[in-house]
Amino acid sequence: MWSEMQWDLLLLVGVTILQLSFLVPGRTAALDPHQPLANLGIERTLMRLDPLVASISASPDVLDSEIISAGGSAAAYVTVKFQKFSGASDGDWVAVFSPADFNASSTCDGREAPEICQAPIKFSYANFSNPDYSSTGKGMLRFRLINQRSDFAFGFFTGDIYNPVLVAVSNKVSFRNPKAPGYLRLAQGYDWNEISVTWTSGYSIEEATPLVVWGILNGDTNHTTPASTLTFTREDICGPPASTVGWRDPGYIHSCHLKELWPKQKYFYQVGHKHEDGTYVWGRHSFFKAPPSPGENSLQRVIVFGDMGKAERDGSNEYANYQPGCLNTTDRLIEDLENFDLVFLIGDLSYSNGYLSQWDQFIEQVEPLSARVPLMSASGNHERSWPLSGGFYNTTDSGGECGVPAQTYFNMPTENGDKFWYKSDWGMFRFCVADSEHDWREGTEQYAFLENCMATVNRHQQPWLIFVSHRVLGYSSGYYGALNGAFGEPWGRDDLQILWQKYRVDLALAGHIHNYERTCPVFSNICTSQEKDHFSGTFNATIHMVVGGGGSHLADFTSLNTSWSLVKDRDYGFVKLTASNYNNLLIEYKRSSDGLVYDQFTIHRRYSDVLGCDSSNLFCPDITVST
Repeated sequence: MWSEMQWDLLLLVGVTILQLSFLVPGRTAALDPHQPLANLGIERTLMRLDPLVASISASPDVLDSEIISAGGSAAAYVTVKFQKFSGASDGDWVAVFSPADFNASSTCDGREAPEICQAPIKFSYANFSNPDYSSTGKGMLRFRLINQRSDFAFGFFTGDIYNPVLVAVSNKVSFRNPKAPGYLRLAQGYDWNEISVTWTSGYSIEEATPLVVWGILNGDTNHTTPASTLTFTREDICGPPASTVGWRDPGYIHSCHLKELWPKQKYFYQVGHKHEDGTYVWGRHSFFKAPPSPGENSLQRVIVFGDMGKAERDGSNEYANYQPGCLNTTDRLIEDLENFDLVFLIGDLSYSNGYLSQWDQFIEQVEPLSARVPLMSASGNHERSWPLSGGFYNTTDSGGECGVPAQTYFNMPTENGDKFWYKSDWGMFRFCVADSEHDWREGTEQYAFLENCMATVNRHQQPWLIFVSHRVLGYSSGYYGALNGAFGEPWGRDDLQILWQKYRVDLALAGHIHNYERTCPVFSNICTSQEKDHFSGTFNATIHMVVGGGGSHLADFTSLNTSWSLVKDRDYGFVKLTASNYNNLLIEYKRSSDGLVYDQFTIHRRYSDVLGCDSSNLFCPDITVST
């Protein structure tokens, strides 16, 4: 297994070559450990279609959608048979293209480009299911397809993935209704008693009116609420590959806000589209439980993790093995769906990195969760970071997306979608969600927001104050961060630790570093408590947690002794917060491999414990004594 430093050095080299490759006609993306599609030399493809050399076919031609995983979206398997009549090799591969006319002029959008100027949506080596392929020349693959609003075709390539030669193209395959609505995702709205429902379809507002039918489960009254419609174009994207070989039409994204919900009441909902002739097209129905009211004293459970990524259940695309843990994380949470109420996925969601077809596939992967419980997201470097795009960092981590897909696909209660910070009240919790891709230091707009978020919570009613960000703005023993001596972002905690301490922030959770770690209650690099697993009494300092093991490649820890670090685990997993009442919070770290608890601690705190001075007496309320 490579170390974090080795991965980052490889990525640095890859990014440098990637940037240079866009300056050279005919060059495609260079080696990229984050995104397997970036390693295909698709723009260098030579076209040598000849039925005497190779053949490929796919069946069935028309796909009848069926639910093939619990709570998931409609999908279907396609069987692809192919044959190379001579010269078969283990470097041959098969790719899925959508739209099927992948060499059409519309795909290139008028750019001067080679005959294939769009990346496939997935691929697999020809010998994946037949180890004797190189000797027989015959193979068969089963691809799992989801409805992505267009038809599909399969290309048979020889050579290798870096210098491909297209030798055969299959018949076209399509879903019976390519425009059908799907990919349900819930989120908390701007008010505590509001849930937003978002989905994707192929229907523009001129074709059909999007709507949601919803109501209390087994109730007497149903509501019909219209939805808004958004999309984005190639012109909205900041750079390649998102604007070139990685571009794919995103369809239409519809959002509807269900308001004035009764606390913790169970609701049903179904998305649909109404045509002018009065006919409807319906998506599947689902259920959710309305949020608890702020301060409600009831059992409340929240899942937090970051850096998930996507993988293919048919085994394709994953030769890079970059996101091996994401399906385990998904499946463990599906199994435990009845035992949590809310999910925070705190940045680096899909690792699309400019290959926009991957967003549909990521959303379909998490839909069994997001259709049932609100899924709240944060902005990560692989969603937002792009040179000169107004962000805090000028890296190319987003692959030219610069936040546009993530901000459109996921409807969060932000005041400005590009400034992806917001607050979320969930019963006894107040979450202050930072956007670590924008400047957070004192004097900035975000700093003012974060201070207001922390200062305006009533700790008697909402005792559990949680800070969330993608990048580590507090403490991490990650190998790479330790190289710069900051143990996190170099500009990280100097200003924020004043807010965490002043406003008695219980937990600060971050991703970005792909492992699990928790600290003691720490302020200015010093542990303020000797307790390890049970924290009680007067507030000492914030406990910091890294929860970046959602599925992407794992990161090493530094060998340096970080005195404030209590627990480390280099594995995939997630954190569960359970508030049983105003005074008791249970924090559990579970591994994705088995769902078992590998670390846990409790915080017991009375209201009076957050009213006075902290244990260091550095941060005391301003008091005017009356005479």
